[in-house]
Amino acid sequence: MTGNSMTAPPPTPEEAAQIEVLYKDFDAENLVPLWTEREGLMPLAPEPRAVPHVWRWDTLLPLAERAGDLVPVGRGGERRAIALANPGLGGRPYVTPTLWAAIQYLGGHEVAPEHRHTQNAFRFVVEGEGVWTVVNGDPVAMRRGDFLLTPGWYFHGHHNETDQPMAWIDGLDIPFVHYTDTGFFEFGSEKVTDSSTPDRSRSEKLWCHPGLRPLSQLEDTAASPIGAYRWEHTDAALAEQLELEEAGFPATVEQGHAAVRFTNPTTGGDVMPTIRAEFHRLRAGTTTRTRRTSGSQVFQVFDGAAEVLLGQERRHVEKGDLFCVPSWVPFATSSEDGVDLFGFGDGPIVERLSLDRTHVEEV
Repeated sequence: MTGNSMTAPPPTPEEAAQIEVLYKDFDAENLVPLWTEREGLMPLAPEPRAVPHVWRWDTLLPLAERAGDLVPVGRGGERRAIALANPGLGGRPYVTPTLWAAIQYLGGHEVAPEHRHTQNAFRFVVEGEGVWTVVNGDPVAMRRGDFLLTPGWYFHGHHNETDQPMAWIDGLDIPFVHYTDTGFFEFGSEKVTDSSTPDRSRSEKLWCHPGLRPLSQLEDTAASPIGAYRWEHTDAALAEQLELEEAGFPATVEQGHAAVRFTNPTTGGDVMPTIRAEFHRLRAGTTTRTRRTSGSQVFQVFDGAAEVLLGQERRHVEKGDLFCVPSWVPFATSSEDGVDLFGFGDGPIVERLSLDRTHVEEV
């Protein structure tokens, strides 16, 4: 025995023959001994199969436009959504092992029929307007910078009221639901159940008054009841954090780095039980500290440009580009002229299971 490790003597020829027979008997009974698998099953730190990757908006959007010309929207495929497939996941349509992300494209005056599924979903709009998503009968306008929710098992469809197409990103927990064998799906109306086009949805009228909760809705909900988190509110919150920082008051997560988390007003927690969503703004000349977190994240550049450290590689990203940060991969952002980043991740799952860890490198 040396230190804390023990080295067993090599097996004799007779023992080696018996071990070979033993392993064959394990195989016959669908058994696997831990001592041959420990390093793969219990690594010293996460060893994700997913890899950091960048998808370029100026490549994604033209491909979605081509699909818009060639692939109809309707029953069967249901959505003209093109998933981001992480190169490390063997061709699966997953951006990380727990998250699904896609660019969805809806042509002028097209309607995506209603359906519902147990997977939680959201939409984030990097540009455009003129589409309404109808969630459980509530028409919700989609505009640039808006973050819109479709919690699990809510009927939803989309309709475009303009001559112009529109694209946005979808985020879902499809891989997690698939892995746990908990997915259900149901078709809804061929058309949307309410084709009106209000400026504000009913959920916003009821819930979007700062610090005020309707007494008619005192029961906590698993997902946020707010249909849309509007860009004007997100923008103002980020801008005022930086204004407070300039005035010498504590408001930002680090110097020059404003950030907000979208929350469920009934619980104060994340907007959905499996997905966390945030928005980050870096003032010009800001570099964040390098950090590693357990669990995975996906970001889209909403405005500006940045250099991002993803593992051992630095990548330039600009408006519309998407990139993923797998579990425990070093990640940092710097921007010469300032950048806005929308991000989502599987933090609620990791935290609920008490598997969350974060390491921030010292400056």
